[in-house]
Amino acid sequence: MKDIIKYLATGIIGGLIVLIGFSYFQKDQVFPENFAKQVNFNKNASLGATAPFDFVDASDKALKVVVHIRAEESEVLAQQRIQKDRQNRRSPLDDMFRLDDFFGGNSMSPFYQQKGSGSGVIISNDGYIVTNNHVVGFADEILVTLYNNKEYKAKKIGTDPSTDLAIIKIDENDLPILELADSDKARVGEWVLAVGNPFDYLTSTVTAGIISAKGRDINIIKENKSIEEFIQTDAAINPGNSGGALVNAEGELLGINTAIATPTGTYAGYSFAIPSNLMKEIVSEIIENGDIERANLGVQGYDLDEEFAKENNIKLSTGFYVAKVVNGSAAQFAGLLEGDVITEVDGKKIENFEDLKKALKFSKVGDTIEIKVSRNGKLKTFNTRLKKGL
Repeated sequence: MKDIIKYLATGIIGGLIVLIGFSYFQKDQVFPENFAKQVNFNKNASLGATAPFDFVDASDKALKVVVHIRAEESEVLAQQRIQKDRQNRRSPLDDMFRLDDFFGGNSMSPFYQQKGSGSGVIISNDGYIVTNNHVVGFADEILVTLYNNKEYKAKKIGTDPSTDLAIIKIDENDLPILELADSDKARVGEWVLAVGNPFDYLTSTVTAGIISAKGRDINIIKENKSIEEFIQTDAAINPGNSGGALVNAEGELLGINTAIATPTGTYAGYSFAIPSNLMKEIVSEIIENGDIERANLGVQGYDLDEEFAKENNIKLSTGFYVAKVVNGSAAQFAGLLEGDVITEVDGKKIENFEDLKKALKFSKVGDTIEIKVSRNGKLKTFNTRLKKGL
């Protein structure tokens, strides 16, 4: 009996020790009643530091300035295009075998009028609208529908195929516009909205995503002097979104939606927009001067390096070596010769072809530029009036 009492007493004492110890350690760990709520709140607070809680305000601003565009080629313009196509064909075989015939084209028809639809963005209170060249470039009959369903016939002011931008205008005043964002300050990972009219019938559609890359050159603009600096996003756009708005979380215009990367013809993950800073520069030129026609200098050659310079007895280590001057080009008319080394264009130092390309990036037919070259060790300057590329 004494042993039982002894063991019982020992168990009670041990239990008390455990209980006292547990209470002691609990003093350092505070679990308030609203602990779960605090965790959820903290998560929301962290999210709010990088993205807005919603895009309602930005969407409301953007929807009011994005328009629906229907574009069509008139019968007269269609006849002129067809006649020009026939004149440009090299042989009768061109009438029989053309790639677009095998992919649903209409070139075998005796007569057809091109038509299409897309989006645009109002950029001035008095009715100027920016869109893509591929949306309206072929057309002379353009119908614009605003967010409030009012319809207007639009006039084409001008286009720039090299950037795939175009300006049209409707006769209206007091229209809403968006503030322009500084696209150079946009950051990868930033939230954006794409606003447009996918598939022609899903008008005034808003999708969201993030900027996934900047400065993309995807070689989609098929021009000799294409200018591509696309903002890449994962906001969903589809045919019909072209010319619509890419908007940041503050409701500012960040770009013009232009293209998608897709194996199917519809959205497959990535879309591309012309940045607002580039758009602003091109739009101003089009409104002031109409159609923009990019120029070519008309030279071919190599980047100069020490080895090439030594082999050809040239006392320079950088520049663009002119190996060929194209007949009838601006370079030939200005007086450039094979063997010249271009060292400067309009005060900008030229060390290689990329520098030359960048210096001539926005040059237009009719512009006059100053070119400095090294010829047989002597520096020469040429004022060169640029011409259309041959």
